[in-house]
Amino acid sequence: MTSRLILAFLIFSHLMLAQQVPSFEDVISLRNVGGVALSADGKCVAFTTQTTDWNDNRFDTEIWLSKNGGKPFQFTNTAKGNSTNAAFSPDGNWVAFLTDRGNRNQIHLLRVEGGEARAITREEEGITSFEWHPSGNSILFLKPDKEDKAKKERDKRYGGFEIDDKEYTLSHLWQVEFKPDQLDPAEHPCYETIDSLKVKAGCIDLPKSKQITEGKFTVTGFGISPDGSQVAISHQPDPLINSSMKSDISVVNLATQKISLIVNNLSSDSFEDWSPDSKEILFTTKLNDTVSNFYTNSKLFAIHTVSKTMRQLAKSLDEDLRGFTWESSGIYSSVWNKTKRPLYRIDPATGNYSVVKTSPEQILGLSFSKNGQQVAFAGRNGDQLTEVFIANVNGETKKITDMTAQVSDWKVAQSEVISWKSKDGTTIEGILHKPANYDPQKKYPLLIMIHGGPTGIDTPMPVPGYVYPVLQWLDKGCLVLRPNYRGSAGYGEAFRSLNVKNLGVGDMWDVMSGIDYLDKKGMIDKTKMGSMGWSQGGYISAFLTTNTNVFKAISVGAGISNWMTYYVSTDIHPFTRQYLQATPWSDELIYKKTSPITNINNAKTPTLIQHGELDKRVPIANAYELLQGLRDRNVPSELIVYKGFGHGITKPKERLAATWHNWQWFNKYIWGEKAELPLGQGKK
Repeated sequence: MTSRLILAFLIFSHLMLAQQVPSFEDVISLRNVGGVALSADGKCVAFTTQTTDWNDNRFDTEIWLSKNGGKPFQFTNTAKGNSTNAAFSPDGNWVAFLTDRGNRNQIHLLRVEGGEARAITREEEGITSFEWHPSGNSILFLKPDKEDKAKKERDKRYGGFEIDDKEYTLSHLWQVEFKPDQLDPAEHPCYETIDSLKVKAGCIDLPKSKQITEGKFTVTGFGISPDGSQVAISHQPDPLINSSMKSDISVVNLATQKISLIVNNLSSDSFEDWSPDSKEILFTTKLNDTVSNFYTNSKLFAIHTVSKTMRQLAKSLDEDLRGFTWESSGIYSSVWNKTKRPLYRIDPATGNYSVVKTSPEQILGLSFSKNGQQVAFAGRNGDQLTEVFIANVNGETKKITDMTAQVSDWKVAQSEVISWKSKDGTTIEGILHKPANYDPQKKYPLLIMIHGGPTGIDTPMPVPGYVYPVLQWLDKGCLVLRPNYRGSAGYGEAFRSLNVKNLGVGDMWDVMSGIDYLDKKGMIDKTKMGSMGWSQGGYISAFLTTNTNVFKAISVGAGISNWMTYYVSTDIHPFTRQYLQATPWSDELIYKKTSPITNINNAKTPTLIQHGELDKRVPIANAYELLQGLRDRNVPSELIVYKGFGHGITKPKERLAATWHNWQWFNKYIWGEKAELPLGQGKK
């Protein structure tokens, strides 16, 4: 062996030895970025970073800042709360953000040059969102109305009860003045000078907020016109989730507070942005579709606020459209295109669209400079964690974070996009993950990990997971397939519609045909296979439990077991009616055909069920129904209930527990190994 080959071998061996398998805690502790905001001059970028606080069992979000493309630094520090929604003042001197520092979410301000954060609101109800007025002299914000006094009196006498879908709190738009030279009341307390008169000296009061909208509707979103004279609002009759299909758009004159209805189709209408000349409004809409809007494309329109003339844009862009911003250089949004998400530009004059940026492969959020030439966004390639970028719209892109460095010495997932034909001839794509030392001559155990939605999407990434220890399983020696089954985003409206009246059934075709594809290539050991997923992925896994016998183990996370049980108890009843095209009372057969519980007598696969105690999206009755059916059939099964959680596991310790529960289950039934849940300190 030549000295050069020996050196190369030694370098390769060193690199392989340097790569480590992370612990479950390491994966959960990864820092993540998001929430990008760019200053008007394009020189400063603010973004959020999420970290894990194991002591307080919470994920903490703070704002970081990069100046002139330089190394980012932490900008906010809220001890027991989060700092979010960063927004630069029009002159670029201030960053406003939301944070709860003991008195609910309030708007705080920090100078870009540094200093102490100060609150400019003290709203008892807390604030949900805000936007700077173009003048920089005020901020508009949304907050809930005060609690009904009559309800307080009722509760005093009769205790707590609620009439379903009849009791809620509306949200309205308010405005608060901003004076840059005003002192912070928190730093200047009041002093009583004359006890008998209670005269107070040295008092500094925050500006009084002014209510902009009121009435029997709730405001869900808004945007101020560039000339500062008007604000467009998206509003619906009440804040109930299903009322979003009744949302309309109005314009409020800020001088007179007169509200003018602009768009009121029968289905949902959502404000997107103003035209740079403040004459038109960009909006997305489902028009009059109230029976299929869960899976059909929304459409993009511009409407003149005076003449009401309306025109459709990007007519042939076949994906669900949202998240647009209208700049002087064009209309922009990032839109899924299979497993990639490029930046699109729409010509406002012609409505034609083009792709203007394809790197990184997934662009996940946009913030533009005032001239529309610079853009900041979060994004990633398939071998990266999400990073923050700043770019010229038609030119160079610069990465300003290095989150991926966190996994530089890890054994990460190797990703490959593969495709196969399903039972009905539909082309299905999926992400195949291989271990670092993959040997094409071997056959590997196969684990299927199924995303939720169904209009979610899986893409290449180095650290897939949530509550599934993918990296650790890959290191044990297996393949992991994450299928983009019919109904997934990124493949157009027709593809998203393929599981209408075919839920579970068609999804099962897509999973099983993916297994057949890998088997024909000689890649997998079909005697060692498992499936798992959360939400819709949990439902599909439950369907596989009762309709197949090819898996050694299955994990059902927050999954539907019976569509009738789900329909009568979920918070989104129209979802079921639309996908099954019926109610249980009008077509019982379609509910039986697509429900896992229907074929419970065929179940043999050991099944772990994971569910949040307070889940409203997929109520926990679904978990108990599947569990009892499996127990009655003497199928090995366990239900683990995560106390105090809804549809997702949102705290690190319980996420760690859920990861361990999956590790134990699959290791037992796939590898024949017993893994004890460790107590006390330590990592896997």
